[in-house]
Amino acid sequence: MKIALIGYGKMGKMIEQIALGRGHQIVSIIDVDNQQDFDSPEFASADVAIEFTNPTAAYGNYLKAFAKGVKVVSGSTGWLKDHKADVERMCTEGGQTLFWASNFSVGVAIFSAVNRYLATIMNSFPEYDVAMEETHHVHKLDAPSGTAITLAEEIVDRLDRKQRWVKGTVQAADGTVSGTEACAPGELRIDAVRRGEVPGIHTVKYDSPADSITITHDAHSRQGFALGAVLAAEYTAGHTGLLTIGDMFKF
Repeated sequence: MKIALIGYGKMGKMIEQIALGRGHQIVSIIDVDNQQDFDSPEFASADVAIEFTNPTAAYGNYLKAFAKGVKVVSGSTGWLKDHKADVERMCTEGGQTLFWASNFSVGVAIFSAVNRYLATIMNSFPEYDVAMEETHHVHKLDAPSGTAITLAEEIVDRLDRKQRWVKGTVQAADGTVSGTEACAPGELRIDAVRRGEVPGIHTVKYDSPADSITITHDAHSRQGFALGAVLAAEYTAGHTGLLTIGDMFKF
């Protein structure tokens, strides 16, 4: 399979290594200093482009790839608020293909399935309140993380007593804390911590006067995310439309 890389930071380099190890060919690498290569024949020859850039650049990258007829796999989240409807239309009516996920880790996909199942059970036990915490490296720009938001939305969809998620506290690398723990009974609070080079920790806690139930996914490195992105590219090469982790993993 021919793969183009959009974004060549730590994640892009790790994706390159895994893709080559699985027998794929990297035909184009686009970063901030060679945006003109979107117009190159090498980029247009790609079966799939894997896009990991900053939250504000993703939507524009999709448009450039779609203009060349290249399918996209992306883990960027910043486009959802303003461009979700446009991207959905392009992939349903316009014939384009985007495989999007807030997190490509196989372990996170399994954790998400457990999260959904647990929330379904806990809907019958209103004495348990639920809150979330995510921890990431100090370079992460958004808080809460896209993965935390996805997990929270899965809970809100299944708990009648929760209507929406809200941003709680954010602990910066220097220990300062902004935000608040205060939230309404119908709100699911997501707290964030930024420290060191943590790849990602996501914790969901149900707490009652009698006891608590906690589930956690703790990424040891970015390798799981990179492998998942390559697996998604392999899946995307043979499928069309707006694709998600749920399409690739049936659990």
